[in-house]
Amino acid sequence: MNRLLRGIAVVAFSLLAGFVGADEIAVHQNLTYAEIGDTKLQLDLAMPKDGDGPFPGIVFIHGGGWSGGNRHAFRGKIEEAARRGYVAATISYRLTQPDKETGTPKEPFPAQIHDCKAAIRWLRAHAGEYKLDRDRIGVIGASAGGHLSLLVGLSSKEDGLDGDEGNLSYSSRVQAVVNIFGPTDLVRCYESSPGAVGFLKALCNGTPESAAAAYRSASPVTYITTDDPPVLTLHGDKDALVPPEQATILDERLKAAGVKHELKLLADQGHGFRGDAAQEADDAAWSFFDRYLKPSKN
Repeated sequence: MNRLLRGIAVVAFSLLAGFVGADEIAVHQNLTYAEIGDTKLQLDLAMPKDGDGPFPGIVFIHGGGWSGGNRHAFRGKIEEAARRGYVAATISYRLTQPDKETGTPKEPFPAQIHDCKAAIRWLRAHAGEYKLDRDRIGVIGASAGGHLSLLVGLSSKEDGLDGDEGNLSYSSRVQAVVNIFGPTDLVRCYESSPGAVGFLKALCNGTPESAAAAYRSASPVTYITTDDPPVLTLHGDKDALVPPEQATILDERLKAAGVKHELKLLADQGHGFRGDAAQEADDAAWSFFDRYLKPSKN
């Protein structure tokens, strides 16, 4: 766990590059997008102050093995996104954390994807208030956040992952996905990465043998269809926790379906990017979102 969180922290820190004063943006914190029992699910949002919009949106999903991490890792990132002309949100979602008495995960899959999709519906429902363009929303995340970003982008309402957490008249579909070293085929990841086994067992509440349906349902490659949005995948070629094979599996499946997919395997990088590779990944993500979410100037 510590190694995983350290790697994600490096990515999150690198994505804060370029931070300047916030005079030209507005930040809204602790906005509740859904309530599950006594749990308030919240997001933080940043938006340009000037201009009427509507502005394209980006949703940031934190990593942490589905069991840790929090939305504050991307606080600086949403502010940078707002300065670049986006309405940006960083969201919380329910974590798998084991029950103290039984040891079983409190919130196994699909709680996490239900929450992510609910957050996107909430943003669309409040688009007028935050000057958001409902038709131009992207999603990005690292590790577990990359996995959830892919599920948001590749699954549709018919796949049964939307949940019932409110604003159901609005779509949870997005128009662009950036996946930073997220697992894509969970059975294969379980088989090839000893370090990921504990996280996957908690997420799916079992092994691939005892919880086969959950592993299939939680694997982004399950949902690939020809109408999926463009995807950018950033992955280190030395990643031992989520092997780069996970990225190439996704690449082959998306391209076979005719879906636009850009794969960047970063040399000598593990589960977290450092040095020039961190800047390369950052630049690639911004370029990708600008290309697919901002209107053409031609």
